[in-house]
Formats: sequence, structure tokens, C-alpha cells
Amino acid sequence: MSSPTATRSRSVLSRAARGALAAALVAGGVLAAAGPAQAADNPYERGPAPTVALLEASRGPFATASQSVSSLSVTGFGGGVIYYPTDTSQGTFGAIAISPGYTAAWSSISWLGPRIASHGFVVIGIETNTRLDQPDSRGRQLLAALDYLVERSSVRTRIDGTRLAVAGHSMGGGGSLEAAASRPSLQAAVPLAPWNLDKTWNTVQVPTLIIGGESDSVAPVATHSEPFYASIPASSEKAYLELNGASHFFPQTVNTPTARQMVAWLKRFVDNDTRYEQFLCPGPSGLAIEEYRNTCPSA
Repeated sequence: MSSPTATRSRSVLSRAARGALAAALVAGGVLAAAGPAQAADNPYERGPAPTVALLEASRGPFATASQSVSSLSVTGFGGGVIYYPTDTSQGTFGAIAISPGYTAAWSSISWLGPRIASHGFVVIGIETNTRLDQPDSRGRQLLAALDYLVERSSVRTRIDGTRLAVAGHSMGGGGSLEAAASRPSLQAAVPLAPWNLDKTWNTVQVPTLIIGGESDSVAPVATHSEPFYASIPASSEKAYLELNGASHFFPQTVNTPTARQMVAWLKRFVDNDTRYEQFLCPGPSGLAIEEYRNTCPSA
């Protein structure tokens, strides 16, 4: 076993050797760009430093465009609408697929598309194969939509296929849990007022933000959102936001607390942007918030 003195001596020698190497490289011009390289520790960081005002605005810092996707041109889901940043100077973006709820069309929650895209994401709001599709089917459709985005869509060159996420409302929210359970490589999931007969999600490893409404009578938080959250392992990143007095249909109109937390979650876990941790831990408060629980993000 080495003595402490010997260990310290090797450490000093190691530092001296590294210093000599660095000096030689600088002299040769190899490390001339070290400053900018160090400044870009996170290659996925997009957009300016976040503020409450930025997250609560109707649009983020990126201009966006959209295009329709015909159901006849895809397999595995029913088409939809893609929203994407028009800026191509900052590299590729993460992507998220979002499903509407039971009997609903994408138009019921379509405000989320441009809002999220304007913070530096490619978003596909899907139409489901039928309006009556159950959560397990919606989960498969969300994954099919992500595969289409990355492999075949006209915006595929704008997307980093390793940074993908899912979300959805009601049965679409239940579907996002199904997708997260079946594809652990996803970077984030955001179920909104989720409905699912399965109450146990102890295999979910994907960072998951669940947003529920206190007055939801369709998918009451006591029998849906709360047990879903509790069943996700404590070792997984997770958060539960309950909106004060909100019904099951809160995602169907512009809802600032939902958008603010959803964007912050996606930026932190899809973009690895730690600048957004301030909005996750300790998290939101105020009259619009009934409750917030979370595991503070760990490195």
C-alpha cells in the first residue's frame, strides 16, 4: 500500500508533467482555442440565459415555422403538424412528440407546438390512428412519430436523434408513460393530466414531469397522477406539479404554469442545460400551484 507521502509526490509529478505538456502545446499553437472550447462545456445549450419572463412569454427566443404531415405519408401514427426553429446556425435540436387525448385531435392542444418549438426544439403534434386509441397504442404512436422525425421527415437534418422526448394529454399522457417505459433512451417525458389503467411505473427511468389538475374529475390526481408519480423509482428524475383548481382540460387552453415548467424540464433533460435547474428545484409556487414535489436534478 502506498504511503500518503508517495501518493502526494506522484500527484505533484503528474501535475508538473501535465503543466509541461500544456506549455508545449500552447507554444505550438495547439491550445489556442482552449478558451472558447471551455466556454462551450454543453454542446446542446441553445438560446439565451433563461428568465421567468422568457419562460412565461407566449413565445421563446427562436422564430419557428410549421408543416403538416399527411397520414398517407407515414406509418404507425395518424400524421400531424411539425413545428421547428428556423435558425440553423446553432446546430441540431432535440425533438418531442406530443399526443392529444381520448376523442381529441391535435388542434385541442396545438398551442403547445409553436410555444415549445420557440425555445429550441422540433415538435411533432400527432393525430392518432383513431380518436379512441388507448394509452398503450398512443405510446407506440408517439415513438413511431419520433422515428419518422429522425429518419424520414423533411426536418430530420435539424434533429439530434439522441435527444428525444414525449408528452401527451389524458390518454396521450398515459401514452407518454407507456413510451417512456418501453424506450428508456428517451431524455424526458411530460404527461399532462394523464389517464391510464396501469398505476405502476416502476420501470420508468426517463426523467418524467407529471402535471395534474386539482379538480380533475376524469383522471383524478388521487387515482392517476399521484400514484403514477409515486410509482416511478426515486432513483429516476421526476417531478409532480398540481395546478390549483384546474380541471382535466387545463392543457386545452393556453396555460402559463404548464408551459413554463414543461419547457424548463425539456431544456434541463433534453438539452442538458443546467441553467434551468433554478426552475425545477425548489420549483414553482404561487396561487396557481396547489402542490409541487420533485427529486432535485443530480449530475
